[in-house]
Amino acid sequence: MPIHIKAREEDIAPNIIATGDPARTELLATLLSDVKVVNTHRGFVVITGYYKNTRVTLATHGIGAPSAAIVFEELHQLGAKRIVRLGTTGGIRKDIRIRDIIVATAAAYPQGGCALGQYMPGVCGATGPDPKLTFHIMNTLEKYGISYKYGPVFSSDSFYAESPQFVEIMNKYGIISVEMEAAVLFALGWMRGFASACVLVVSDVLHGEEAVKEFLTTKELADVFLKVGKIILDVYDKYYRAD
Repeated sequence: MPIHIKAREEDIAPNIIATGDPARTELLATLLSDVKVVNTHRGFVVITGYYKNTRVTLATHGIGAPSAAIVFEELHQLGAKRIVRLGTTGGIRKDIRIRDIIVATAAAYPQGGCALGQYMPGVCGATGPDPKLTFHIMNTLEKYGISYKYGPVFSSDSFYAESPQFVEIMNKYGIISVEMEAAVLFALGWMRGFASACVLVVSDVLHGEEAVKEFLTTKELADVFLKVGKIILDVYDKYYRAD
């Protein structure tokens, strides 16, 4: 029984867009009709409504893997079949720029970190997204002529721990950006049996002269989030409406 999301099964749609920032959840709700706020407990704003003829839930997961894991677990308990995280990320690869869109194809994480050490002691979890859901998102972005980059990201447990050495090492490993929740989302998806995907908007970069000089907020990135949110909603409406 969910403890932190005070909602009933009938309040939660099978198709979820999850975000770290409650302001982003509320922003995406402007794309829906027949909107109903179904949870505000613990600051986890959860909103359900309709995009065209498809029922969708927008959920706030907070900052970091332990917080996100609670929300993903409870959404699944309430009937979620698919969860797409729409978040922010810091660019690591040198061609990544602020406001870029990134589709995560995998997520590395610290050994034993991202809450996964407690789920799977001594084992590195399977932290790749659902390939079909991810393909539909990438294909729809291309259909609408929206540029994006793709590749593996790093899910960190500390927002302020990055350093020039960290960026250099991650770059060598082929990591294109850093965020905090994709790894636990992907691993829980395979463990619990729901499809997962992650699309990120670059809010800052950690390379070159621009490193950590600018960090854009949800409000400043609102146009990009609405554009990407509509893509995810179109995917749900086209491919997963029957649920």
